[in-house]
Order: sequence, then structure tokens, then C-alpha cells
Amino acid sequence: MPTGVSIRDVREQLFVAAERVLRRDGPSGLTSRAVTTEAGCAKGVLHRHFADFDAFLAEFVLDRANRMDATAAALRQAAGTHTVVDNLTEALTALFESVAVAVVALITFRDELRARLREKWPAGVPVLTEAAIVIAEYLAAERELGRIAADADVDMLAPTLIGAAHLLFADRQSAPPGPDAVRRMVFTVVGEV
Repeated sequence: MPTGVSIRDVREQLFVAAERVLRRDGPSGLTSRAVTTEAGCAKGVLHRHFADFDAFLAEFVLDRANRMDATAAALRQAAGTHTVVDNLTEALTALFESVAVAVVALITFRDELRARLREKWPAGVPVLTEAAIVIAEYLAAERELGRIAADADVDMLAPTLIGAAHLLFADRQSAPPGPDAVRRMVFTVVGEV
């Protein structure tokens, strides 16, 4: 790309490119050159907008965590509709078909990224921690509606669901699990409550 040509919404263009590279090539393939090549811009563009590549990655991860808002709103609105198992199956599938699994691998892969994220996100993995909060809120709403047991420990059920779903979706080499496998896992975790 020629110097001096304005790029609209550079951050988002770079984030979208990073997501594509991360999904396709994994954390080891996610380099500043790979991102800028995928975005169709000069490498210097990334470094004009971010202090360094780890600063870019930290902002990318936090941006993807903040995108949980739409999933959270949809899940909260689902309380009292369909079945609890179906609502959770849909939400977990949407979460893990997103970039969430790749973000976990990225954070695990890069020590400096973890250190920078700790400055802004003190505990857990940003995308998954946010998802656990969303699911716990949803389960609390269903508990209030009487659709799950009054004594259900939603603060333990939510991370259990996240962990089990992560294990189902974590294999980058195989096809993602089908809806029946996800539903079976969700039912196993919440079926008794």
C-alpha cells in the first residue's frame, strides 16, 4: 500500500486480519508481518497505532472479550424461553466457534501478552472469564424463574460449562463438535439442576 494513503478504521482492519491469521495459522503464525499482509497494509501501520506487537495483541484480545456483550444480551433475553440446555448449547457453540479457542492458545503461547493482559484483566483468560460471567448471570436468571433448582450453584456451573466446552472445541485439527455433542455435554453438567 502506498505511503500516505488513509486507511479507515485501522484498528478494526488489523484486528479482523489478526483473527483470520490466528484461526488459520495458530498463535505461532501470528506475527506483525502476517497481520499487516493479511490486512493489506504496510507493516509500519501497525506500529504507528500500537507501541509494539504485544500491545497490539493485548488490545486485540480485550476487543474480542468486549464483543461478548452481544452474546450476553442474547443469552439474557433467552431466559425463560426454549430450554435451559438448548439456550446454553447455542451460546456455548457461538462462543467457541468464534475466536475464543484461538485466543486461549495465543495467551498461553505468549508470555509478554499474558503479562500485559494482567495489567488490565487481573484474573482468568479475558474471553473465557467474561463468558463464565455471562453464563452465571443467565443461570441466575433461570434460577429466579424457577427453571433450575433454587440451590443450583451457578457460580460453579458456569466455569464448569466453559471448561467442558473448551475441551470439546480445542482440537484445531478436527471438525468442531456437532450440536448433539455440545447438547450432551451441557445436559451432563446442568441436567440434574
